[in-house]
Amino acid sequence: MNLSNLQPANGSVHNQNKRVGRGEGSGKGGTAARGHKGAKSRSGYSKKIGFEGGQMPLQRRVPKFGFKNINRVEYVGINLDTLQTLVDNGTITDTLDFNVLVENRIVSKNSLVKILGRGELKAKLKVTAHKFTATAKAAIEAAGGEAVSL
Repeated sequence: MNLSNLQPANGSVHNQNKRVGRGEGSGKGGTAARGHKGAKSRSGYSKKIGFEGGQMPLQRRVPKFGFKNINRVEYVGINLDTLQTLVDNGTITDTLDFNVLVENRIVSKNSLVKILGRGELKAKLKVTAHKFTATAKAAIEAAGGEAVSL
């Protein structure tokens, strides 16, 4: 090895960029490899998302359908088997209210809770929630508990 054949280690040099717009002698001067005229040759050009060169864009060609009901109320569903696992873990003993669900991070503080009927509830619980399905209410009362709507 001597001064005539020194070179950086493999992978240590990454700069592969063309130095455009640095004079005619570089071969990339003049138009700086942008071609002549048009929006793409100008500084500050950025194409809008979904722009197809003036052709009718896809999001406008495809028809709209359906609607969003602005009055829809979203509930977080909690099944009976989830309540039973909370009882088995010792998280709840006799009452289950909204605060307990928030503390255990099952629901957020702004959500509405609906108790659903999947699974089996063996424990006697006083359950307080915003809504109950008919099967869930029947199962809670069959286990000797109480279903209280908020």
